[in-house]
Amino acid sequence: MTQPPQPPNEPPQGGFGAPQNPPPGGFGAPQEPPPGGFGAPQNPPPGGYGAPQPPAQNPQYGYPQPPPQGYGYPGQPGQPGPPGQYPGYGYPTQPMQPQYQPPPQGGGGKKLTTQTQIIIAAAVAVVLIIGGGIWFAGSGDDGTKKDAKGSTSGSTEGGTGGEKGIGGGGKEKAPANTRSAVAFQLPTPKVADVTAVDGSWITDTAYVKTGINQIVGYDLDKGSQLWTIPLPGQVCAASRHVTEDNKTAVAFESAKRTSAKDYQACTEVGALDLESGKLLWSKSVTGSNAGDSKVRFSEITLSGATVAAGGTDGGAAFDIATGAVRWKPEIDAQGCYDMGYGGGEGLVAVRKCGTYDDPQVSIQNLNPRDGTPLSTYKMPSGVEYASVVSTKPLVVAADVGDTAGDGSGISDFFSIDEKTGKLLVKIAADADKYAADCRSTEVESCQQLAVGNGRIYLPTEEHQGTGEYGNTNEIVSFDLTTGKTTSDRADAGDRYTMFPVRMDGGNIIAYKWPPYDKGGQIVSIDGGTFKETVLMENPGDEAVRGAETSFTPDYSEIRYADGRMFVSEVMVSKPSSADDRSYLAVAFRTK
Repeated sequence: MTQPPQPPNEPPQGGFGAPQNPPPGGFGAPQEPPPGGFGAPQNPPPGGYGAPQPPAQNPQYGYPQPPPQGYGYPGQPGQPGPPGQYPGYGYPTQPMQPQYQPPPQGGGGKKLTTQTQIIIAAAVAVVLIIGGGIWFAGSGDDGTKKDAKGSTSGSTEGGTGGEKGIGGGGKEKAPANTRSAVAFQLPTPKVADVTAVDGSWITDTAYVKTGINQIVGYDLDKGSQLWTIPLPGQVCAASRHVTEDNKTAVAFESAKRTSAKDYQACTEVGALDLESGKLLWSKSVTGSNAGDSKVRFSEITLSGATVAAGGTDGGAAFDIATGAVRWKPEIDAQGCYDMGYGGGEGLVAVRKCGTYDDPQVSIQNLNPRDGTPLSTYKMPSGVEYASVVSTKPLVVAADVGDTAGDGSGISDFFSIDEKTGKLLVKIAADADKYAADCRSTEVESCQQLAVGNGRIYLPTEEHQGTGEYGNTNEIVSFDLTTGKTTSDRADAGDRYTMFPVRMDGGNIIAYKWPPYDKGGQIVSIDGGTFKETVLMENPGDEAVRGAETSFTPDYSEIRYADGRMFVSEVMVSKPSSADDRSYLAVAFRTK
C-alpha cells in the first residue's frame, strides 16, 4: 500500500515487539554503570523526542517484524535478513539492530494478510471492536469414562469457583507517585547455546527466577541473592501457578549438559518452597509409552495439592507435599495419552487418541486427587492440539483446521461447562482483528489474554491511532455464555499497544508497550466500568526504555504485584559479540 511522505529524521523502525539492545556499556551494567551514572540524561534521537513517526507497514501485534516497520526503535534501522531465515530463539544480534525471533514450537509469528493491510490502512477501529464474533451452541461428550488414573492420596484440592459480579475486588492500588525507577537488573548468564529459563514468581519477600541449573531467590528491591536451589540439570518447564503457602513445581533435566548441543532428557519433577528456597522433593516415573525408560515431560502445572506433568510420553501427577505418585501413563489400546494439563482452580487434561493422520482431541475435567474424568468434551475434527486458557470457567483455545493463518494457535475459543462437558459457546477469534498467542503444542502456554467476570479479555490487533503517526489498539471482551462481544473497551492511547497480563479480582492488570520516547505502563482496568488506572509508568530515557523493550512480549514473562514489575526472558543464548548487553530480568518499582 502507498505510504505517506516520510518526515526527515524520523525515528527508525522495528515493529511492535522488536527487541532492542541498549548501547554498549549502556543500561544498568551490574558491575560497572555507564558513564555519568545509571539513568544519566541521554542525548535525544535525531529530530528530538516526540519526533513524528510513520505508521507501520502491516504491523502485527506482539510479533517482532523485520525492519523497516512499526514504531518505537531508536537509532538507524537494521537490515532485514533473508526471507524465512531466523537465528535461534532469543539470539542477540549486533547492538542497536532489531533481532528476528522465530515462532515458538507449534505457534508464534503472525503472517501478514491482505485483510490486515486493509484494516490498518483504513483505521477501521469500530470494526475491530464489534465485528467478527460468531457463536453457536453445541453438545459435547457426557464424560462416560469414570476410571481413576491412579491411587489417591487423600489431599484436598481445588479453588473456590468463579468471579462474583463484574469488576472490583482487586488488590492492586495506585501509589501516590506512579513513576517508577529501576530496582535492579540481572545479567544474562553465560551459556554455550540456546537455553530455556522458564519460570518466575513473586512472593512477599523474593523475586524468584530460573537460572542455569538452579533457581534463585532475589531481594525484591535490591536484587541481591537470598537463596539458591541447585538442580542436577536445566529447568525445562515451570508451573505458572503457586499454592497459598508459596509452593510450586518445575520439571528439569536429569543431568547437566556436557556440551553446547548435549540436551539431557527432561524426566525429573520437583516441588519448590519459594519461601525457604528449598527443593522439597524430586521424582521420575516410567510409563507405557516410554517402556522401561523414564517418562519425558515438556510441561508442568499445579492445581491445589496436585502437580501434573505432560508430554508425548503421556501424563503423570504427584502430591505436592510428599511427591507421592497419583498416576502415571498407562497402556491404552486406542493410543490415548494426556498431552498436558491446565491447572489453577481446576485440573483439565488435553487428551489425544487415534492415529497421526486421524487424531481425536478431548478436553477432560479431572478430579485432581486421582485423575478420574468428571466430564469430557470432544473437540471437533481438524483439531490436532488444544490449549487450556482457564480451568474455572473452562475455556480452551484451538486452531481448527489450521485456519488461523497467523501462527497464533487460535482460530476459536471454546467455552465449556466443566461439570457436564457440554459446549456452551464457540467464539471465532478472527486473527486479523484479535491478538493473543498460544503455543499449540503446549497445553498451558496462552498469553496476552485473561479470563474473569464470565468473560474472556482479548487485545485487538494494532491499527492506526488518531494522530498522524503511530499505532494503537484496545482490550475488548466476549461473554462466555453468549459468545457475543460486550461493550467493554479500553483504549491503549496513541502510540501505545496493550494486552492483559492477569486478573486482579474482577479487574484486569494490563501492560502498555511504549512508543520510542516513553516507558511502558502497568494499568488496572475496572471490570465493571472499564476505567483505566495507571499503577506504574516506567522511565522514558533511552537506556532504560531500551532495556525494557529488549524483552519482547511473546518471549518473556511479565510479573506485577504491589508496585513492582519484573520482566524476564524465557530463553537465553550466547551473545553474538563481546559488546552485546542483555538481561535475564529487569525490575521496576514505585515504592
